[in-house]
Amino acid sequence: MIFRQIHLGPMQNFSYIIGDEGEAIVVDAGWETDKLIGIAAKENLEIKKIILTHSHYDHVQKADELASKANAAAYFHEDDSNEIKRALKNPSVKIIKLKDNDEIKVGNVKIKVIHTPGHTPGGICLLAGNKLLTGDTLFVNAIGRTDLPGGDAAKLFESLQKLKKLDDNIEVYPGHDYGEIPFSTIGGEKKTNPYFKCESKEQFFNLLGMF
Repeated sequence: MIFRQIHLGPMQNFSYIIGDEGEAIVVDAGWETDKLIGIAAKENLEIKKIILTHSHYDHVQKADELASKANAAAYFHEDDSNEIKRALKNPSVKIIKLKDNDEIKVGNVKIKVIHTPGHTPGGICLLAGNKLLTGDTLFVNAIGRTDLPGGDAAKLFESLQKLKKLDDNIEVYPGHDYGEIPFSTIGGEKKTNPYFKCESKEQFFNLLGMF
């Protein structure tokens, strides 16, 4: 498996390229389409699919352009479909709506969809081997905001509990470069991330300043 974490745009975004057998998936396409295409080409990969972890513009605004240039399909969770569809203005772009536990293949690599609402209703994480792409659900020592439209602190708490059940050695690759390091592990976040350490909603809400 070829795996690339790519820093793009003015908002410290990460996009990702996952490739195998000459095919590639791009995860999140908010900025610098030609850079993504160029990196894939250097790896002798053809972009076939674009997966969007959630609907916010800094993750989706270039998805339409990338899909058109690469002739790639766009994948996203059904609960964010209305918002994302507004960014996909080219009617020829193929759209696939995802659900929890769906599986997407690139070459021989299987990528599992984990529905993690809270930052947005259709937020997802993606598990490829031992690498978990967390979008804006989980950052290094932080979490996604819940005070934006569609945010829900209670749902985000439950989503984090779901991620806690993964093996401690799973690597965490977030949607933004907000931490002191660009990626972490589930075990590392259990030890150092104050939000991830919360055992109850009450603890979580207090840390968010909701009480």
